[in-house]
Amino acid sequence: MTQASGGAPADPTAEEVANQLASVVGRLLRRLRSSSSESLLTPTQRSVLARLDDGGAATTADLARAEFVRPQSMRLTLGALEEQGLVERAPDPADGRKSVMSVTAAGRTTLARVRAAKRNWLAEAVAAELDGHERRTVAEAVALIERLVGS
Repeated sequence: MTQASGGAPADPTAEEVANQLASVVGRLLRRLRSSSSESLLTPTQRSVLARLDDGGAATTADLARAEFVRPQSMRLTLGALEEQGLVERAPDPADGRKSVMSVTAAGRTTLARVRAAKRNWLAEAVAAELDGHERRTVAEAVALIERLVGS
C-alpha cells in the first residue's frame, strides 16, 4: 500500500485488494482441504462427491464438463468412488444407453465427515487466533465477500 500525503495510509486499490484476497483465500482453501485429509479422498473425488450431493445424479460427461476434466479422467474418479461404495451407477432415465451416477448413503456420510472436519478446524482456528472484536471484523468481511461472490 502507498502512503497518502500526511503519512496516513492511502486506500488500497481494487487490484491490491483483489491480489491479497485471492492469495489468502487460496491459502485458506488449501488449509481446509488438508484439514480433512484423513478421508482418503482426493480433492477431485471430494469435489465430485459434493457436486453429486448438491446437484443430484449426473452423467460422466456432465461431471467432466462441470469439473473441467476429460471424460476419461472423470471415469477414473467415478470408478474409485464407486469402488469405495460412495457413488452408484444407474441407467439414465432419459437415455437407457447412458448411465448416471449418484451419491450413496455412505457417500453422504463421508462427505458430512469431510465438511465437519473443515468447519471444526476453521472454528478452532478462529477461537484460538481471534478475539471478539476480530471475530466481528471477520464476520463483516464475510458479508462483504458474500456480496462480491453473489454479484
